[in-house]
Amino acid sequence: MHVQEWLETVPAVSIYVLVGVVIGLESLGIPLPGEIVLVSSALLASQHGDIDPWILGACATAGAIIGDSIGYAIGRKGGRPLLAWLGGKFPKHFGEANIAMAERSFEKWGMWAVFFGRFVALLRIFAGPLAGVLRMPYWKFAIANVFGGILWAGGTTAVIYSVGVVAEAWLKRFSWLGLVLAVLVGLTSMLILKNRAKKAAAAASAAPSPSPAPEPAPVTVD
Repeated sequence: MHVQEWLETVPAVSIYVLVGVVIGLESLGIPLPGEIVLVSSALLASQHGDIDPWILGACATAGAIIGDSIGYAIGRKGGRPLLAWLGGKFPKHFGEANIAMAERSFEKWGMWAVFFGRFVALLRIFAGPLAGVLRMPYWKFAIANVFGGILWAGGTTAVIYSVGVVAEAWLKRFSWLGLVLAVLVGLTSMLILKNRAKKAAAAASAAPSPSPAPEPAPVTVD
């Protein structure tokens, strides 16, 4: 059963809660298909009047912002040991190569990595916890988190819903195409990020380690 077909069997309130919770957990740092659930729900809203797109977008935005904020707090408290623990639990997502790539993005772009990370599947999981681990000032994180959450969650809902309304008859026949497209976009971005992560890890391992400081000469007492 497709995600959208399953969503058609549950009431509207459950869809609002589901979207907010799944996106919130994904933003917190748990690998979940938040984008797929959001796209499927927005398509469903365009075909069924019971689902209000404004409420759906608000729930998605709230989940994204709150989840990222919780992830930031957890990352700030847990520090590097948290990343090591996540690497053991989710090696495909929090492996050393992926963490190295994410850290390079944060070092280069700062708060913009949080903002634009919303639109990249892997960085969407990393952004909150890693910003906390790297001790990004909270005001910078909060600004990027709020505006990024609104633009990604609210914007995705609005675009998918509008397309669904304009092409409702076509989408009823090929409603799976939106889901397939979302999956393909997610897989493509994941492959690109994995390739960059491998290059970052290779560059990090090839970098010469700093030489140890010379030991002080022993002091003799006559």
